[in-house]
Amino acid sequence: MIGEKEKEKLMEAYLHGFLDKALLGTREDALRKPIVRIFGREVEVYDLSHPISERTPTWPYGAAGIETSRLRSHAHDRVLAVRLTHTMHMGTHMDAPLHVEEGYPSIDEMPLERYIGDGVVVSIPKKEWEIITPEDLERAEPKIEENDIVIINTGWHHYYGDYTRYFCFGPGLYKEAAEWFVKKKVKGVGVDLQAMDHPLGTRLVQTGGGMPPLEPWLIDLYKKITGRDVYQDFPYWEPCHRILYTHGIFGIENIGGEVDKVTGKRCVIAAFPLKWVGGDGSMVRVVAIVEKK
Repeated sequence: MIGEKEKEKLMEAYLHGFLDKALLGTREDALRKPIVRIFGREVEVYDLSHPISERTPTWPYGAAGIETSRLRSHAHDRVLAVRLTHTMHMGTHMDAPLHVEEGYPSIDEMPLERYIGDGVVVSIPKKEWEIITPEDLERAEPKIEENDIVIINTGWHHYYGDYTRYFCFGPGLYKEAAEWFVKKKVKGVGVDLQAMDHPLGTRLVQTGGGMPPLEPWLIDLYKKITGRDVYQDFPYWEPCHRILYTHGIFGIENIGGEVDKVTGKRCVIAAFPLKWVGGDGSMVRVVAIVEKK
């Protein structure tokens, strides 16, 4: 038999890969924020992404959400490893041109230079089913410039979740806004909304390719509320997706996180997708970088 101190020392050796525990850092060490300098200038980094988990809501097209399975555990394998099964169109994510148009580039083919650069986070508050117009974009502050990455804060990220209001009743971009972005020659667009297009311009009600609408009750509801036919007001199926992406302008859906903290500011935006060969999109970690004063 060995004494308590010897026993504890022996157990610690097995717990930490036979290293002296004094060589390990603490949980606080691992979580401490370091100083970030870019080209010698100190900056602050803001996360514009929603967290990912098994509770991450999925777009209402019947696809399964994120499924997890534990492959290895600390108790059995001394390391933790978890397998995720999901589409790339979950949470805060980016679409590739291939997602909407045959024969166009996949996510791995797009140049990295597209995914980082000067940008602006603009406030364009909108209510249910309202459209973000070219006039809204022209008036936005700070002014949207050529080669910008544009992040639009409508306020709808506060409704993000497995909620009908978020996915079915939100505002959105449409054909005219996409044409404005192309003319302005921006690099990318991110929205705190369910999709790059207005919900009534998506498969929720559209029947492109002969496919039935996913949420046909919205057609009747729109008529009752507005007195108008949804197909007269929204005749195109995902025009913003198609116009932007085929011009190389990326789109990020479900912006969130700390977006309110940088709204109204110019900053550097970065959002790199996985280098998934042939991929139609990718979940991304979107960050805004602001020079520290």
